[in-house]
Amino acid sequence: MNKLSTIDYIVFFVYFIIVAGYGIWIYRRKTGHDGTVEGDSKDYFLAEGSLTWWAIGSSLIASNISAEQFVGMSGSGFKMGLAIATYEWMAAITLVVVATFFIPVYLKNHIFTMPQFLSQRYNGTVAMIMALFWLALYVVVNLTSILYLGAIAISSIAGLNLNFCMYMLAGFAVLITLGGMKVIGFTDVIQVFFLILGGLATTYLALNLVAEHNGTTGVINGFNLMTHNAGDHFQMIFKRDNPNYIDLPGLTVLLGGMWIVNLNYWGCNQYITQRALGADLPTARAGILFAAFLKLLMPVIVVLPGIAAYVLYKQDVFGSAEFGAGANLNPDRAYPVLLNILPTGLKGLSFAALTAAVVASLAGKANSIATIFTLDIYKKVINPGASEKTLVSTGKIAVVVAMILGVLIAPHLGIDKKGGFQYIQEYTGFVSPGIFAMFILGFFWKKTTSSAALFATIGGFMMSLLLKFLPGMMNLSFLAPFGFAIKNAEGIYEIPFLDRMGFVFIFCVIAMIFISLFETSRGKKTNGLEVDSSMFRPQPSFVIGAAAIVVILTTLYTIYW
Repeated sequence: MNKLSTIDYIVFFVYFIIVAGYGIWIYRRKTGHDGTVEGDSKDYFLAEGSLTWWAIGSSLIASNISAEQFVGMSGSGFKMGLAIATYEWMAAITLVVVATFFIPVYLKNHIFTMPQFLSQRYNGTVAMIMALFWLALYVVVNLTSILYLGAIAISSIAGLNLNFCMYMLAGFAVLITLGGMKVIGFTDVIQVFFLILGGLATTYLALNLVAEHNGTTGVINGFNLMTHNAGDHFQMIFKRDNPNYIDLPGLTVLLGGMWIVNLNYWGCNQYITQRALGADLPTARAGILFAAFLKLLMPVIVVLPGIAAYVLYKQDVFGSAEFGAGANLNPDRAYPVLLNILPTGLKGLSFAALTAAVVASLAGKANSIATIFTLDIYKKVINPGASEKTLVSTGKIAVVVAMILGVLIAPHLGIDKKGGFQYIQEYTGFVSPGIFAMFILGFFWKKTTSSAALFATIGGFMMSLLLKFLPGMMNLSFLAPFGFAIKNAEGIYEIPFLDRMGFVFIFCVIAMIFISLFETSRGKKTNGLEVDSSMFRPQPSFVIGAAAIVVILTTLYTIYW
């Protein structure tokens, strides 16, 4: 039944009161009890020196996990199984790389926003183009998709009006975001607590339900039954004859394009890196390592319920009325369907977990939008002499405006019809190879020029489009023997999008090297960053934690290869 009981609402409002109350308390401590002292803009946008390692790690995960994971990744778990967990598990090792090599460069060069990095490393033109691009991307794509997918999920569970759910999520997120990064960071600790607790409760009930419908009890028995009844859903590396190979093409998830997806997302993304940019290096690294360990846990929360829903669907526990059938089968219904069968109280807890994930992501995204607009556009172009108080006020206005735009735009984009986790990943992949090439060469090769950087972003996007639509123009079957083309559902050979991202990245790097060498040979000057090998030397505790993650991942991939 698609509605919450009185007890479920009580559980949810307890969550709301705890998060809102804690946020207000943090804000009053930050500003003074009368609320008159705002602090400077770096404190507001970055919580400079205020966030602990556990707050940084929690905030990274809270900002990352949203409706696209709970709904979309569970749907992918229903459709293709544990293999989709590669996005989470490879993210764990990626976070170790980012903490080791990326964060030291940002902190050593006092970089607080991604456009600031581009301005410092290349020039103001590149920075302004990318600042406007990121603002448009964050508002029109990310903010709207989080809002709309979250509202759809919550509406389907609670039986509430879709628009009301969207307004509720936006209002709650604004309430947290207006307090600044310190409030976001520390309330995210509570958000992650509810997210994990509620998520684990859903997984527990889903696995137990599998056991009960097969004449036994317990989550261990439920898990064993899932591996027996859906063995094909517990393979991490797909072979070419697997129908889902086009989404996760074999070893590419370990050696190819998956690295570009993750390194660009975790290392070159204002929305994410902002959490660590206000801390010192040991604290930032410890926080990122903590996030990496939490990432290892995420598939238990978002993928296993999807597989459980698949097993129950195949056993006719859920009818076609819940998921559809044939061409109308909708795997993204997996998580909402499971939540609707949870017992009273636990349903409210899981509902709170989903809300926490969506609100935390919205707050993080809105804060990043405000940071880029205020520090990289307003302060540099509109009002260079703005006071710290004016900058903070401008940031708050930007938060409200961005959220209003998100609410107004979201219903008209057809997000629910495009759907799912894989869609979001593929279409983000049109721009990420070029952006990542621009960042990685900008970090570690001082000869990289601004013209090369611009070419990577524009040329990379154009090549991504070409490779996407190339199958409609010519037969790519000649690439099949090399493993770089496979038949899609229409029988046309196309390049899997993760492989496509790898090709585009290599193209961008080669083109950037040629352009840079050509320009520097003619006297073009470049702005190298301050980089030395001592920056990358980690603490012993970090090395031990990183080694533990490598061992855990090696074990997981060995067991479920």
